[in-house]
Amino acid sequence: MKKLFLTAIVITSLFACKRNTEKKSEFDLVNAKKEIESANQNVKELLAKGDSIGFANSYTADAKFMESNQPSIVGKPKIQSFWTKLINAGATNINLTTLEVWGDENYITEEGLYDFKSKDGAALGNGKYIVLWKKEDGKWKLHRDISNTNLPLATK
Repeated sequence: MKKLFLTAIVITSLFACKRNTEKKSEFDLVNAKKEIESANQNVKELLAKGDSIGFANSYTADAKFMESNQPSIVGKPKIQSFWTKLINAGATNINLTTLEVWGDENYITEEGLYDFKSKDGAALGNGKYIVLWKKEDGKWKLHRDISNTNLPLATK
């Protein structure tokens, strides 16, 4: 009786492990990377058009934008205000290069490089970034966005 009971437990455990493995394999990270790259292209196009509202809508409602040399900017309205100021100053050209992504069906972390220029092509900055993307209403949106520049600190 003991052997039968133990055999039943082992078989049940193996079946449960197999089902968990099958569920995890349903998420397609390669496709998710393509979706992130597409979202980045959309961000680039919105910035080029000067659309700070559309740009801010690329973020989750409770997003944080963490730029160098200032406190975190929290929430879509404040993120929109920040980008409106940059757009009005002529900063409308950004190139984003995804280096790597990892995560699951709820959150994707992206590591990448950025090159930021004014509308007339003047260099404004370049560096690296990490974005935590969150699935919201069926779309990947920026949830935490942090970047830092490769440019040296300005000295007097």
